[in-house]
Amino acid sequence: MSNTYTQIHIQAVFAVKNRISLINHSWEESLYMYITGIIQNHGHKLIAINGMPDHIHIFFGLRPLQSLSDLIRNVKGDSSYWINQQKFVSGKFSWQEGFGAFSYSKSHISNVANYIKNQKIHHQRKDFISEYIKILEDYEVKFDERYIFKPI
Repeated sequence: MSNTYTQIHIQAVFAVKNRISLINHSWEESLYMYITGIIQNHGHKLIAINGMPDHIHIFFGLRPLQSLSDLIRNVKGDSSYWINQQKFVSGKFSWQEGFGAFSYSKSHISNVANYIKNQKIHHQRKDFISEYIKILEDYEVKFDERYIFKPI
């Protein structure tokens, strides 16, 4: 793609199916490394990744080689398959349908990366659903309550 220059920074958020807390501390770092590989193998640049037992935040530089929806579908599908192959959970692991994605300017990279790195501290003060709805409202994203991530 000669003469194509972009600067697109995306934070994607998605949850474990039914928001069940299945991501265990013993293998979460391996999951993050695996997802990092998926993102990098598709030509994008990972900036930060972290989450909680029931959801994940990924912050990355999106290259115009692939649509956002295709990338997230690859991340969710490939990581679900990998988790199941590793037998990290009893039964079948899968991500909940849908995702949130929010863009940021270069000046916000440090703040967003720090926010993601401090997820566990952050969620001691604020639950996931409240946080997610606030992000949607801050970005003036119209949403239907029926399709917000299901509560635990």
